Amino acid sequence: MTESAAKLLDKAARAIAAGDECLVAGHIEAAAGRAYYAMFYVAEALLAERGLAFRKHGGVHAGFGEHFAKPGLIDAKYHRWLLAAFNKRITADYGLDVELTDQEVGEMLVQARDFIETARRFLGRET
Repeated sequence: MTESAAKLLDKAARAIAAGDECLVAGHIEAAAGRAYYAMFYVAEALLAERGLAFRKHGGVHAGFGEHFAKPGLIDAKYHRWLLAAFNKRITADYGLDVELTDQEVGEMLVQARDFIETARRFLGRET
């Protein structure tokens, strides 16, 4: 695994921990943001392993879909989760009447954990 991929996975793990803390403290919007960013960093780590980097979120989303989900290297559910988490993060950050629940954000954090573990296994096989 490349150094940058490892650092991004570590950053993802820290985002998950921060999301857990935010959720416990009742900061649902912040927890949703951390869950999304954890998934985003995982996608970036996978792309970095291939020497790919993108400047915008949409580029990371599309790149992950094209290079990992579409060819079936990583289950496409992770791409769907990433996109759904992005939409929830946008709603949480910019919406005035946010309707995210603790359960919904808790599920996002579970998905982020699943995604990081899948990426670690995948990258461990590649090295």
